[in-house]
Amino acid sequence: MTPYEDQAYMQLQFWQLKMLKKPSFTDRVSKNVQDKINMVIPEKVHDVITLTIENMIKAVLFGAKYTTSKSPDQTASLQLRESHVKKQISFYQKTASLEGAVTGAGGILLGLADFPLLLSIKLKMVFDIASLYGFDVKDYKERLYLLYLFQLAFSSQHHRNDVYQIVSGWQGYSNSLPDDVTAFDWRKFQQEYRDYIDLSKMAQLLPVIGAAVGAIANYKLIAQLGDTAMNGYRMRRLSQLKILKG
Repeated sequence: MTPYEDQAYMQLQFWQLKMLKKPSFTDRVSKNVQDKINMVIPEKVHDVITLTIENMIKAVLFGAKYTTSKSPDQTASLQLRESHVKKQISFYQKTASLEGAVTGAGGILLGLADFPLLLSIKLKMVFDIASLYGFDVKDYKERLYLLYLFQLAFSSQHHRNDVYQIVSGWQGYSNSLPDDVTAFDWRKFQQEYRDYIDLSKMAQLLPVIGAAVGAIANYKLIAQLGDTAMNGYRMRRLSQLKILKG
């Protein structure tokens, strides 16, 4: 491999260790805190978030709403691809931060509007990243992979351990998938996703401080998803390079 690919491989190994670590005491405490927070959040808020995530998943699996940036030539180096990926992540961080500040400044009503808007930004970014790495998101199996990357980024550590096993063995797993996409368990996905994101986003619904919380939270969440997507597709790209050069 090239020096850049060697460096990327080392960074990937650190990320893999992070995905595989056992749930810590802090992880367990955070989960308990989240469960208590969920008990006091109005049911109407839960309904909005749940419906939004359900519709997002259905749109990913069945829709053609999301277009992608033009992919580099198939012969493009990993370094060139990732230079474009990093620019895209930076662009979407700024976009999401601005969106979070605007909706957060409006308190609970505009704060609720942030959930579907932020999800749309996240999806567009990951679709772009997939394309930049050379993967065809018109294939429903690639869209499923995208959803698993969401779970890696926004799930509890315990669930993340399980999802990583699927992602790391994607080639074999995807070959076993049927043509029928309706078997995907979106209920489990939305619950894991929602439980994670509520903790950092609920303060955005508060007047006055909501704008600052929204801007910072959105910026960090996009960075987290961008890093997960980058490593998830990097893992597959490096695997392809080893096969091609092996």
